[in-house]
Amino acid sequence: MMPMTMEKRGAFRAGLRDGVPIAMGYFAVAFSLGIAGRNAGLTAAQGFVISILNHASAGEYAGITAIAAMAPYWELALTILITNARYLLMSCALSQRFSPETSLWHRLGVGFGITDEIFGVTMARMGAVEPVYTYGAMLVSIPSWAAGTALGIVAGNILPLRVVSALSVALYGMFLAIIIPPARRDRVVGALVLLSFLCSFALGRAAGAFRLDWLTGGTRVILLTVLLAGGAAVLFPIKEEECHGG
Repeated sequence: MMPMTMEKRGAFRAGLRDGVPIAMGYFAVAFSLGIAGRNAGLTAAQGFVISILNHASAGEYAGITAIAAMAPYWELALTILITNARYLLMSCALSQRFSPETSLWHRLGVGFGITDEIFGVTMARMGAVEPVYTYGAMLVSIPSWAAGTALGIVAGNILPLRVVSALSVALYGMFLAIIIPPARRDRVVGALVLLSFLCSFALGRAAGAFRLDWLTGGTRVILLTVLLAGGAAVLFPIKEEECHGG
């Protein structure tokens, strides 16, 4: 293995530096996920492994919810796949910034660690993407994400039940912080968020009223995500100039 050049070492150090604030934010969010994991019966080791392999709050929460509901493996896998589908698009966009000489292994390595924040800081750099920069950001942020989840589970096992219940609310606050800003900027997104709430409630009541026991919470998430997101994409497509910031 060839030693890193001065340029690559500089890019790696820049990735480490830019990964520090990301890691701090990840730890707080992952701690709340750990509380949810504790309520689902996960151990600290299991929570750590889950977060090392899945670097997405929404996807991980969907997975934990499916685990708590004793969902079958296919439903768990499909739920996480749909919830994390945006990372496929991010990876495709990022691949256009690689140098043609970048190996397949580097492309896969960077793709494994793509998150919203790591994607943002990587795309913000000028010129071709240097994989070692992204590795630096991943090296700091992803362990912090996994450690936050594990410590959240540990704290959930130690703290009183009332405190655990209070901390569980923090996770819903995080999701509100994610959906409210885009909903305020775009009326279509806002209407879609409201419609998703109503449809989820109605589908939950319908499943109970008509004894559709097979329609679990994870299955409802899959159905609503595909139907609502697909319908919005067909009825309200994003114009090409909007995609490029024009």
